[in-house]
Amino acid sequence: MPKTFDQIPLTPPATPLLDSLENPAALRALEEYQLEQVADELRASLLWSVGQSGGHFGAGLGVVELTVALHYLYQTPFDRLVWDVGHQCYPHKILTGRRQQLTSIRQQGGLSGFPKRSESEYDTFGVGHSSTSISAALGMALGAQMSGEDRRVVAVIGDGAMTAGQAFEALNHAAHTRANMLVILNDNNMSISHNVGGLATHFARIWSSKTYIALREGGKKVLSSVPSAWDFVRRTEESMKNMVSPDALFESIGFNYIGPMDGHNLRELVQTIGNMRDLEGPQLLHIYTTKGKGFAPAEADPVGYHAINKIEPKKTSGPDAPTAPQGPKYQDVFGQWLCDMAAEDPRLVAITPAMCEGSGMVAFSKQFPERFHDVAICEQHAVTLAAGLACERQKPVVAIYSTFLQRGYDQLIHDVALQNLDVTFGIDRAGLVGEDGATHGGVFDLGYMRCLPNMIIAAPADENECRQLLYTCYEHEGPSAVRYPRGTGPGVPIESHMQALVPGQARLLREGSPEVAILSFGALLGAAREAADRLDATLYDMRWVKPLDHDAIRQAAGRHTLLVTLEDHQVMTGAGSAVNEFLATESIMTPILNLGLPDTFIHHGKRDALLAQQGLDADGIVHSARERLAVIAGPGASVRRSTP
Repeated sequence: MPKTFDQIPLTPPATPLLDSLENPAALRALEEYQLEQVADELRASLLWSVGQSGGHFGAGLGVVELTVALHYLYQTPFDRLVWDVGHQCYPHKILTGRRQQLTSIRQQGGLSGFPKRSESEYDTFGVGHSSTSISAALGMALGAQMSGEDRRVVAVIGDGAMTAGQAFEALNHAAHTRANMLVILNDNNMSISHNVGGLATHFARIWSSKTYIALREGGKKVLSSVPSAWDFVRRTEESMKNMVSPDALFESIGFNYIGPMDGHNLRELVQTIGNMRDLEGPQLLHIYTTKGKGFAPAEADPVGYHAINKIEPKKTSGPDAPTAPQGPKYQDVFGQWLCDMAAEDPRLVAITPAMCEGSGMVAFSKQFPERFHDVAICEQHAVTLAAGLACERQKPVVAIYSTFLQRGYDQLIHDVALQNLDVTFGIDRAGLVGEDGATHGGVFDLGYMRCLPNMIIAAPADENECRQLLYTCYEHEGPSAVRYPRGTGPGVPIESHMQALVPGQARLLREGSPEVAILSFGALLGAAREAADRLDATLYDMRWVKPLDHDAIRQAAGRHTLLVTLEDHQVMTGAGSAVNEFLATESIMTPILNLGLPDTFIHHGKRDALLAQQGLDADGIVHSARERLAVIAGPGASVRRSTP
């Protein structure tokens, strides 16, 4: 297998066996000895495809053998295969008839980067967030039971996703129902078990075998009349398992636990999963895998190679030559502010739910390890942990993606806002996120936050404003949030000095004609500037969604024919809706045009292209404003022409 990017072929690899597999039924027609070749070809095909398109990388390489084994042993799609999170689903997509489309993955109009029910009957449950697979699979198992269908159900969950409370809630309920289902714990970080090897694999084969299960159940019936004897046998079995297993946790919940075993040993996987497939009750198979298997850089750096960009031939000159480096990403602006603020205030404590790298917190975690808490994929705990720290007069900062804060909403209301606790939220990936699509889009946070009493919400328009508003919200005594987008900003120089801005105070950037005033909230200010120049419009950088600058809104409404609000958020419940509510309360009748995202889920594609598609680029803003002015003017009226 290739060791570096330079060795990933730019032409499709030869995959003669894989070429003949149009669907899993064709895979199941093969002889078992042929599966190793299928796995090798599948891994080569995946490397080439992701090199062509970019996308999630390491996770898929790590589950090639598992994916082959599952589709070989189960009658998919009749049998249900549920992937958790879904970063690892690329091999699954290749084997389920989407191989030729894989180079379109995460592109507008192409395949989703995650399982998606509307895309294929083999994608039994749509995902993007973690820790939902066991709950969904249990629902499917119970549904099949109610319908009298002899359907098998498998949930594949990673060790990271298993840290979330929902996974254990589902395990507990599955054990209570005694549903027939298999949970496969894919441990690729060794975060649960280090005790693996030949002995563990040997016992896994024994414990999953039909002979052992028959002896075990038969012995239980015989010895049940002699409780002391059965108790001795049970304790002996548990002791043997504990010698080579991480712990008795899953057994104590009520699952039959098998493992850990090598998840890249295809022969052992087929034998063990084949044995477990027909067992009654909830089963758990623990396998260990290597994220990025078969590609040395990804094996060495699984975090860095979680996803990659499209691999292009290197060019040193000409129009396609590398350009100068862009400015810092917003996550890095946050990370630098966090370190600077922590140096000034020893009370600052940073919290993240398994998003240290993505939220720009690596430097902080190294400089201030005693004040850094990565709580794993536990958003609810992250929010309430911050609330508890605030009760003790510490200054917690929660770094969290907009789409993941949704999972801690009850805690945001009940534990933080209701008690008016001093917690600052750095909300990353606000607005459209591009290729990750609807599951990761941060387009609802204004709606679910601005309705909360005691909460203040800032929406910076550039990198420097982001830094200053983070400082402002941190200095505010109470719940506060700063929402900022994925990627880089417009390149505004960042001032090292931190200055508190006035909450609820906008800034007037441009005085224009009396026709249009644009109230821009957040990261779309660049498009708003261009549109304002072309329309000769007045332009406000609103900065704050809550509290609103009522004086600026009154002034704009009193001096202009049309108000235009602009935001990278759903119009429904967003910043524009907040302006509408204020105007209605004040009985101000100035016409208003709310520009933002519609009441629908926006799927994957390039962020700029998606914004343009929704009319949120300069051309779209100008077009929408002119159309509304024409309606206001009425039939036959002329509208003053603005700069093209």
